[in-house]
Amino acid sequence: MKHEKIETHAGLLIVLTLIVISVGGLVEILPLYFIDETIEEVKVSGKETVRPYTPLELLGRDLYQREGCYTCHSQMIRPFRDEKLRYGHYSLAAESKYDHPFQWGSKRTGPDLARVGKKYSNEWHVQHLIAPRSVVKESIMPNYGWLIETPLEFKDISDRLRALKLVGVPYSETEAEYEANVERFGEEVAKQLEIINAEDNLIEQAVTNNYDGITAEITEMEAMVAYLQVLGTMVDFKQFDDGYFATFR
Repeated sequence: MKHEKIETHAGLLIVLTLIVISVGGLVEILPLYFIDETIEEVKVSGKETVRPYTPLELLGRDLYQREGCYTCHSQMIRPFRDEKLRYGHYSLAAESKYDHPFQWGSKRTGPDLARVGKKYSNEWHVQHLIAPRSVVKESIMPNYGWLIETPLEFKDISDRLRALKLVGVPYSETEAEYEANVERFGEEVAKQLEIINAEDNLIEQAVTNNYDGITAEITEMEAMVAYLQVLGTMVDFKQFDDGYFATFR
């Protein structure tokens, strides 16, 4: 059948268009009825390793969004050979299940950051954020020097955790919720997810790790680096057989 006949016959064009849409819809929708779970199970020794962000990491993520970092950096490694060679294992749905909103995408003015955690030192990140071209000569990233000069505001951190709890992130307020987190993530992680101790946990993490190299106060730089350093570190792919995660696709 010639295209001209289809294009000049409105009724035929509508019928064929509906057929194509129906076939495409069935191909995409029907398989979903035979998949029990699309989020991968990531457990080591019976404990989930993908966890919600700590209070400090969460504020770092909020700063990441405030400064528009997501407009140039994606956090989604696609399952292609070239992406794996450059960035590592493709991104799992499980790694973003506590993100609201998630940072997936394909817009990359800068490199993907899905697995940037622990790739560089804290000092490197601080210098890179203050003066990007001092460590990456060809970088076109703006300077973010004010992050290390601005004290971190965290008095509302408990309210932020409560807001995320409303959409399903398992931060705990009751003894039962705490015990459930101990069962899922282990006691060390469960303590970090307690809403009542959010401020103390934030301060303790900042003081212990000293992400920005400044001991006098907790800065926005501290939170930003804490967030960057956790990206992609919650799944140890060496703990899983090749092809394990493909069974969830």
